[in-house]
Amino acid sequence: MASEEASLRALESLMSEFFHDRTTNERKHEIEELLNNFAQQIGAWRHCFYFLSNTLNDYVMMYSLTVFENLINKMWLGVPSQDKMEIRSCLPKLLLTQHKSLPNFIRNKLCKVIVDIGRQDWPMFYHDFFTNTLQLIQSPSTTPLGLIMLKTTSEELACPREDLSIARKEELRKLLLDQVPTVLSLLTGILESIWDKHSVIAATPPPSPTSGDNGDLVSNLLQTPPSAKPLNQPVPVLDLESEYICSLALECLTHLFSWIPLSSSITPSLLTTIFHFARFGCDTRAKKMASVNGNSQNVAWTQERGHLGILAMSCINELMSKNCVPIEFEDYLLQLFQQTFYLLQKITRENKTHTVKSRLEELDESYIEKFTDFLRLFVSIHLRRIESNSQFPVVELLGLLFKYTFHQPTHEGYFSCMDIWLLFLEYLTSKIKSRLTDRNTVLNRYKDALVLLLREVLNRIQFRYNQSQLEELDDETLDDDQQTEWQRYLRQSLEVVAKVMELLPTHAFSTLFPVLRDNLTVYLGLQQFIVPSERGHRLNITAENDCRRLHCSLRDLSSLLQAVGRLAEYFIGDAFTTRFNDALTVVERLVESNLYGSRVKLYNMETAVPSVLKPDLIDVHAQSLAALQAYSHWLAQFSSEVQQQNSAQFISLISTTMEAVAPLISTKVPEKLLLSACHLLVSVATTVRPVFLIRIPAVQKIFNRVTDSAAQRLPDEAQVLICRALSNILLLPWPGLSESEQQWQDRSTNHSNLISALTREYRALKSNVVPQGKVQLEDAKVVIHQTLSILKDIVDTVSTEATKSRQICYQSMQDSVQVSLDLFPSYIHQPDVTDEMLSFFLTLFQGLRVQMGGPFTEQIIQTFLNMFTREQLAESILHEGSAGCHVVEKFLKILQVVVQEPGQVFKPFLPSIIALCMEQVYPIVAERPSPDVKAELFELLYEVLHHNWRYFFKSTVLASVHRGTAEEQMENENQFIAVMQAFGQSFLQPDIHIFKQNLTYLESLNTKQKLYHKKIFRTSMLFQFVNVLLQVLVHKSHDLLQEEIGIAVYNMASVDFDSFYTAFLPEFLSSCSGIDANQRTVLGRNFKLDKDLPSFTQNVHRLVNDLRYYRLCNGSLPPGTIKL
Repeated sequence: MASEEASLRALESLMSEFFHDRTTNERKHEIEELLNNFAQQIGAWRHCFYFLSNTLNDYVMMYSLTVFENLINKMWLGVPSQDKMEIRSCLPKLLLTQHKSLPNFIRNKLCKVIVDIGRQDWPMFYHDFFTNTLQLIQSPSTTPLGLIMLKTTSEELACPREDLSIARKEELRKLLLDQVPTVLSLLTGILESIWDKHSVIAATPPPSPTSGDNGDLVSNLLQTPPSAKPLNQPVPVLDLESEYICSLALECLTHLFSWIPLSSSITPSLLTTIFHFARFGCDTRAKKMASVNGNSQNVAWTQERGHLGILAMSCINELMSKNCVPIEFEDYLLQLFQQTFYLLQKITRENKTHTVKSRLEELDESYIEKFTDFLRLFVSIHLRRIESNSQFPVVELLGLLFKYTFHQPTHEGYFSCMDIWLLFLEYLTSKIKSRLTDRNTVLNRYKDALVLLLREVLNRIQFRYNQSQLEELDDETLDDDQQTEWQRYLRQSLEVVAKVMELLPTHAFSTLFPVLRDNLTVYLGLQQFIVPSERGHRLNITAENDCRRLHCSLRDLSSLLQAVGRLAEYFIGDAFTTRFNDALTVVERLVESNLYGSRVKLYNMETAVPSVLKPDLIDVHAQSLAALQAYSHWLAQFSSEVQQQNSAQFISLISTTMEAVAPLISTKVPEKLLLSACHLLVSVATTVRPVFLIRIPAVQKIFNRVTDSAAQRLPDEAQVLICRALSNILLLPWPGLSESEQQWQDRSTNHSNLISALTREYRALKSNVVPQGKVQLEDAKVVIHQTLSILKDIVDTVSTEATKSRQICYQSMQDSVQVSLDLFPSYIHQPDVTDEMLSFFLTLFQGLRVQMGGPFTEQIIQTFLNMFTREQLAESILHEGSAGCHVVEKFLKILQVVVQEPGQVFKPFLPSIIALCMEQVYPIVAERPSPDVKAELFELLYEVLHHNWRYFFKSTVLASVHRGTAEEQMENENQFIAVMQAFGQSFLQPDIHIFKQNLTYLESLNTKQKLYHKKIFRTSMLFQFVNVLLQVLVHKSHDLLQEEIGIAVYNMASVDFDSFYTAFLPEFLSSCSGIDANQRTVLGRNFKLDKDLPSFTQNVHRLVNDLRYYRLCNGSLPPGTIKL
């Protein structure tokens, strides 16, 4: 005893030293080794039990429990049965005697250690494990302890970790499921008894201070079961012990509901009880009482009451999240919905002392979040199930949801509610599309709600109605989706507006357009306030109040312009004729406002508050251009369907638009506005394609500006967009005209002149000479970058167009392409330039390889193959960092395009390309942990195999007739084997993306080319791949891909199931280290001879799990243990 006492004091001293802030890391490492060695001793648990029973030091207790935990989870198999019996007996006794004095975290750890024993030994060797827990719950003095044990049991046994065999996992789940009815009944009883004990129901209860005159929806509509407790019964006042027990019981229920199936064990009585506890979250009386009484104990007590409501809502949401609902459970769900919507009615009720918003502000934020989660789950999963039920008032529910949404106290709460409305609108839209016959009946049912929603959402995005909330939104910080809080708010609101427009187009337009018109009138009226100033012109609005009102009006106009642009899609297609006049009205107003903006130049105007009003004026002009751009598809349809009758009107719209755009193509215009003008011009040139566009003086002015070498160059992005637009005007076929009317000859000449002007400086660069001076080199790089970015964009745009357009494009660029090829060798050691050039060539190969012709394409490929020697590749990949890797990746992408070409032109390059991959690139990247270049390399190898299968396998029709299945003649066998080995090697690498990509490639080759069935793969590679994939599963290195790996193993094994079961599986098991012969036999026996995919993959995962489990058990046995 004395020695144990001394050991305890020494351990306490060591633990205190370890956690002291002055202890060095070296000393901590020494102590850690000492403690680990002590824990490994046989019988160390006895000392630890003594320490637990006799210390007050938290560190010592935690260490001792960790020793027990390690013993039970890793070494239990080798512990003598007598010791196990002692441990099973002494630890529960210790818990029972000391649970009230132990710190909570120690008590919880001790509970987990006891549950770990149950996980191993219940029911065979620890038959009273679960009954002990139930007895603890039933005894009033130990109810909290029993509930903690129950929750821990649910957590550890229902979804156990990897350290159990599959058979044991299945046994535990079945044992637990057998106990579920008893457990739920017990928990129901606890919650009901506490509620009833503390409820005081007077004969005539006083009226609730929160009750209104309108009566309850529940009593009028929801037909609550008569067995339920009165819904207006006051929430009882619980003592702290009862609160604690209820919170533990609700936590247990939440975890149980996460894994038990919906069944009759979840009784109406239990649901009603949970619902009553959910009322704690919306009981504002408690907060008032706490604030009146004022002491901190009351405040904590109130928070605990609110916590009960949060826990109850968590229970409800666990049930709600289950998509699979048995028919017999639907009535229970209906009851749950009815009761929870009673709460929604309660927290959105207004009276003289409370607004809805003030009531929601009083509630716990977490409770509001849980309630919103409930509404989202209801709409996304259960609305379709419940909507047709006559007992459920969906329209009234939408009214409550409306109040709940538009009185949210936080922005995040509002965003979450808007998501729910979007879910509802999507549901309604898909329902109407699937039931066109009674479309109007469905719409009429919800029309009032939709009208109300539209009006409120439009009001909410306007400063005129909602300035205080909108000014709180952050419009600077970007979130993960690269949008600010304000942009997110507006985008989400406009999605709702658009969804309503889809359902009620006429009403939505008649609601939105007058508001837009009023704000446009203010904007167009600003001209009268412009006066001359020293620097040009000034906006003569100076009064602070007038400036604020103008700011709000401009912000609203900007939002409304975005709304009108978002709705453009609802005026085209089948709706074009019926909504033509509405769309025409919008487009005319947008053209008018754009022309006004360009003429008056409000973006250059001096203002009284330049930091506020100038950005507003620029934004309105930019949004006006963007909104008009959104109607380019409508203009294209106008051109094709109505132009004959209204050609003058169409010409006027396009000409005026160009008059509005041309003055903005200038370096003196703010970039935001310049880019909006460029995008509009691109859309008109690409989507609308008016025949007369090039003849409009404003467009000719833009041509002259861009081709004038003396003009100041626009910023890169704008220059690329303008050149794309001008090229498209000349290249893209005019809709509705025959080939002979396209004027290709004139357009070809003009396009050639355009490209010649754009590439003048580039073509003047000397090949074979890299500028030596730093300044000259940078100047050359700028020319290369600017020119190639324009040419690349033009080729990219035309790549999907008609052959004639691509021919003209290539003819215009031919000189520049040759210059690029000549320059390439000179800049091979400048990775930034090489990257640009290869990007350009990649785009050329993807879009214009037919137009380039075979000989020239061959010349390009040969040049690249000559340049990318092994030394050059090594330099790029190993020494030039990511820039060099990008160069090689682009080169490999070009080769991907080449090997996919179906004709015979590029077939001679196949041996060189495969040799480059396998002999030059692969050896450099194979052992590098970085995924750089690997993805492109393996994609190229896949494309080589996929598109050039006959390069490796020559099959003849005659052979297939004679043999039933073609046993092709193999060619280039060594290259094929090398490629397959590279794929196999990649599965041993840690990078999960490469692993997934390559597994997908192999599966694709098997689907399309029967790869796994080919003799060479079947006889010498198949089971090597299966072995590697199974080892990957065993080592858990790529666990995210378990399912994909399982399917691949099945597809490989299914080539020859007999060989898999009789030869491969026994050999695989015999090669597995860390297990004995008996365990190998069990593993083999448990792998059933199934040949269907679900059963086979289940067997694979059972094999992997049990193999890991056996290794864990065997590794934890003490030396010399005899295994029977």
